[in-house]
Amino acid sequence: MLLELEPSIDVRVSERAVTIAEQVRSRAVPGVRDVVPTFRSVAVYFDPAITDAEHVERELRLASVAPVRILGGRTFEVPVSYGGEFGPDLAEVAAFAGLSEAAVVALHIGVRYRVFMLGFLPGFAYMGRVDSRIAAPRKGTPRLRVAAGSVGIAGVQTGIYPRESPGGWQIIGRTTIPLFDPLKSPSALFAPGDTVRFVPA
Repeated sequence: MLLELEPSIDVRVSERAVTIAEQVRSRAVPGVRDVVPTFRSVAVYFDPAITDAEHVERELRLASVAPVRILGGRTFEVPVSYGGEFGPDLAEVAAFAGLSEAAVVALHIGVRYRVFMLGFLPGFAYMGRVDSRIAAPRKGTPRLRVAAGSVGIAGVQTGIYPRESPGGWQIIGRTTIPLFDPLKSPSALFAPGDTVRFVPA
């Protein structure tokens, strides 16, 4: 079951989504298997043999009127090697922005990014907001292979590929920080509400 909020990438909307998800989790509804907040929605996965949709909807409605909790997540510094073989699209982003590559890097490291949600790959954090001057769109044709640790931009979002995979984001650098380990709990390094600051390696 999906509860949709305002259609925007915004800190206030994100905080509301995370608050609603926490409220539903705290109620420990039998049959609810997972509660997943996104930028602007909350998905509740449940077993219909244990609970029914009406019960889940009732819990979502109750949670949606709870006071929004201002998140005080963890803060991370992520060292990044920008450009060259690690950032093959840095020149393209610079051309998009009409700036030098050094100026693009300065703008990218000059923002503290909020982790809005995890998705796409295990441990992949969607973060924002990227300075509008360097908010280059996704590539027209995705790459078949993007290296693990690659730092990319896609519009107002930035993110790090936790493992090698196909991808269409503009790759401007790479980090060596491990982002996902299935043997750890939690498995993902980042969580919604965390803050990430990129620093030159």
